[in-house]
Amino acid sequence: MNQREKPSPHEIRRAQEDNPKIREHELAARLGVSEAELVAAHCGFGAVRVEPRVNDLLAGLGTVGEVVALTRNESAAHKKIGVYDKVVTGKKHALVLGNDIDLRIFPKVWACGFAVEKRQGKDISRSLQFFDADGKAIHKVQLGPASNLHAYQKLVAELESSNQEPIVALEASAADDDVELPDQAATVEDLRECWSQLTDVHQFFGMLKALKLSRCQAIRMVGEDYAWALDKDAIGDMFEQAAEDEMPIMCFVGNRGCIQIHSGPIKPAKTIGPWINVLDETFHLHLGTHHIREVWAVRKPTKDGHVTSLEAYGADGKMIIQFFGKRHEGKGEREDWRFLAETLPRISAPTAA
Repeated sequence: MNQREKPSPHEIRRAQEDNPKIREHELAARLGVSEAELVAAHCGFGAVRVEPRVNDLLAGLGTVGEVVALTRNESAAHKKIGVYDKVVTGKKHALVLGNDIDLRIFPKVWACGFAVEKRQGKDISRSLQFFDADGKAIHKVQLGPASNLHAYQKLVAELESSNQEPIVALEASAADDDVELPDQAATVEDLRECWSQLTDVHQFFGMLKALKLSRCQAIRMVGEDYAWALDKDAIGDMFEQAAEDEMPIMCFVGNRGCIQIHSGPIKPAKTIGPWINVLDETFHLHLGTHHIREVWAVRKPTKDGHVTSLEAYGADGKMIIQFFGKRHEGKGEREDWRFLAETLPRISAPTAA
């Protein structure tokens, strides 16, 4: 195979057969293809292309029963075991608001999808996998022992695409909102004035867009009364303290097409090398701390008093993971979470880009 050419679908399938224990996104990187191209190569060989009709998908998943929802980015993988219920559909935004599976979805980013079957010894694993225009994974749904196989097969049949070619046409996706901009369009004074007038955490994105700032640029600029830099070990320290105190937290992991949220207490995390692993009954998290460049505590005003988040960023300036103390709308922030966030070890702040 010419080194400059991408491997053919046959070569991709052969490489996966020869490396059964390597994770799909890692093998795709080795082969110089996207994860979507890796999965597409198996169309007709255990994979069926499905249409990424998000609203139809969400409406049908509730009948499948208990499954595993997986959302990840390059540095963190977030798994929740539960049922897709309390679904709110929409063209620009869709929601899943169940007790266990809690998602914020942006359907326009979902470019292609596949129903995948893999034989593992005597067992067969089944999953739905969706990707963006770059071929990066957005969201996956994995069947478990309690899943309704008949309902799953019915849903796959309803979503099955007429195009079953073992290749995907990739497109350059739109610019990411978290990309740092070379020229800041707002002054510190502009930012602080807008920040001080926030009444809801959901207004934060709109503020950044209006000021033409990335999230990371804004928190570097705004000043230590609103955002302060923490030691990179702060995430691990937070996990340890939250588990010890049985403190319910909210953990957000996402990408351009989906944000997945855990709400509740956690058990003690296990660290293996640079990876922090939470392995609770219905919540699994794998966080690569070696990807973290900056950690910040961020304070935002709301009508219920200020709320404090813990945020980790990679070398590209994109958010890897975000935490809050669990709270309900209309209620103030938990005092124990606020105390924890404010007493984590601080460092000198990086300068604004």
